[in-house]
Amino acid sequence: MTKPNDATLKRILQRTKTIAVVGVSPNPVRASYFVARYMKLKGFRVIPVNPGHAGANLLGETVRATLADCPPEVDMVDIFRRSEYVPPIVEEALAHLPNLRTIWMQIGVTNPDAAALAQAQGLDVVQNLCPKMEYQRLFGELRMGGINTGILSSRL
Repeated sequence: MTKPNDATLKRILQRTKTIAVVGVSPNPVRASYFVARYMKLKGFRVIPVNPGHAGANLLGETVRATLADCPPEVDMVDIFRRSEYVPPIVEEALAHLPNLRTIWMQIGVTNPDAAALAQAQGLDVVQNLCPKMEYQRLFGELRMGGINTGILSSRL
């Protein structure tokens, strides 16, 4: 599967209203937390999904144990799980989220079978990209402080 072009990525981000973030952490130094927080600050409703923290409050929302526990208005699922765990997440999303339009797999996360399943149901699929970074890049907000490249630490 090829990377969606910039026009497609921009269209996805402009139409998305509610994002379920699977694998979100309440730890503010974890990427899943600051991506979820950033997207919320940009006006998206962010539904945190993590069975280990279900029932807690995170970013003004109750953490859900599963996608089946999410409200039906979720239109994008952002996956912060290892690639091998993606297929059941996509299957659950397809079964329980009637307004779903996009499956987004974070940087380092790809699964061709899950992507094909979602695409066969008419969904847009993004793999190996971060919606925060793409939002920043496409809407002119990208700053080096928002990217942890490891460049400086590799020189020490």
